Amino acid sequence: MDELINVVDWSRWQFALTAIVHWLFVPLTIGLSLIIGIMETVYYRTRDDKWRRITKFWMTLFGINFACGVATGLILEFEFGTNWSNYSWFVGDIFGAPLAIEGIVAFFLESTFIAVMFFGWKRVSPGFHLAATWLTAIGVALSALWILVANAWMQYPAGMEFDPDQMRNVMVSFKDVVFSPVAINKFFHTVLSGWVLGAVFVVGVSCWLLLRKHNRDFALRSIKVAGGVGLAGILLTMWTGDGSAVEVARHQPMKLAAMEGLYAGSEGQSLVAFGIVNPDKKPLDDNQALYAEISIPKGLSFLANHDFNSFVPGIDDIIRGYAVNEAGDTIYKDVSVADRIMMGREAQQGLRDYGVAKAAGDSAAMARALKAVDDNFRYFGYGYLSAPEDAVPPVAVSFYSFRVMVMAGGYLLLFFLVVAFASWRKKVNLLDNKWFCLLGLLTIPVVWICSEAGWVLAEVGRQPWTIEGLLPVNAAVSSISAGSVQTTFWVFVVIFTGLLAAEVSIMVRQIRRKAEVDILAQPEK
Repeated sequence: MDELINVVDWSRWQFALTAIVHWLFVPLTIGLSLIIGIMETVYYRTRDDKWRRITKFWMTLFGINFACGVATGLILEFEFGTNWSNYSWFVGDIFGAPLAIEGIVAFFLESTFIAVMFFGWKRVSPGFHLAATWLTAIGVALSALWILVANAWMQYPAGMEFDPDQMRNVMVSFKDVVFSPVAINKFFHTVLSGWVLGAVFVVGVSCWLLLRKHNRDFALRSIKVAGGVGLAGILLTMWTGDGSAVEVARHQPMKLAAMEGLYAGSEGQSLVAFGIVNPDKKPLDDNQALYAEISIPKGLSFLANHDFNSFVPGIDDIIRGYAVNEAGDTIYKDVSVADRIMMGREAQQGLRDYGVAKAAGDSAAMARALKAVDDNFRYFGYGYLSAPEDAVPPVAVSFYSFRVMVMAGGYLLLFFLVVAFASWRKKVNLLDNKWFCLLGLLTIPVVWICSEAGWVLAEVGRQPWTIEGLLPVNAAVSSISAGSVQTTFWVFVVIFTGLLAAEVSIMVRQIRRKAEVDILAQPEK
């Protein structure tokens, strides 16, 4: 058992490491691809050669991050087979489909047109080159779409049924997988947040150029485009974030309760603006959940159900079996977690009995066993849990990551309101202000922290599940030794550290080299 726990823990750490590093590159390529497309469109319409030079500068930085994103993304996908082979077997027919489409369609679309985008300036017409740039941006978004569809299915499994003969789940509705409300909302929320990150990066680098007193016209033009993209992106990200909260309340109420540190729910439930999690608090005990709590009255009820007086269940309520319907307006007694564990074990036992009966050719026993599986399969994954408390995600991590994301998002809204206002005024004295430029530089790490915090909440908040309610992490790992996973973890630490150092070094060198000359007056190469 200790060996299994070590394999699970090290596999989770390895996957988390890879995912976090991968996500340093992905949102930047999403945001930069849109900004580059807008800049080249301005060049195409005005034929102002300055916009072409601006486009080529940001295109170079896009290419560096695109290459790093591809490298880390491939490692991430391979880990499903190396570290999570039970998961891959159990749901591979479903989870593998969107990943295959991403590789066959979206990635080839990117790879084809990115070559034209980088090397076709003198080889194709301006119109064709512009089309290639936008098709690259579309390819980046489509890559994100299929990966996010796969991730959303893990949060809200749909369009599938269990085949006892194969001992695995199979897809019955591709439409339900792709167009689930969780998938749609996750796609828009993620892509729009990428716009914000890309815009902050462009503004921050431009502010550095202003501090160096080089390429002022270049920096101001870049800030004007990025400021508009960033403001639109943060407003739309907040709108889709509201939709995400509603979907979490409907399909993952335990995640919602954990990210609020909420154990005993109520009607008209308040939203915690600030609080300190009590580390000694356990489910179903009498300890205080939060210290120094400052709350917004009825805020969580409105966030979850758009109804100030709706009931929001807490962790203890869910464990006992209390829930609300999907509309959020009716409280009812659902199946308790303890009963779900029992029903999950009955489903698993029924599956074992089905295999024995099938081998013996006993059709009557097969029918009885199959009925036990069908009646209880909804809670199949709970059978792997030892106690109801195992169904509770890490509360402190969920609670704090949510607040980091929200506070950083609020700051970014204010930041882009100021940037958009300053960049579109005829007098742009604020953008030349030293302190404002320093603020622009410091905002670069803020937006990455915000983005990573959102993913930490999304993934840690659904623990212990790899697939919500269907397969926990302790049943999804591969049959490998903890030592091998631990070794590869440290190998990846070294590789990713080197990759990040190289990427940052190349980016900084490229920016500094361009900053030493007048970008808008460089001779054509």
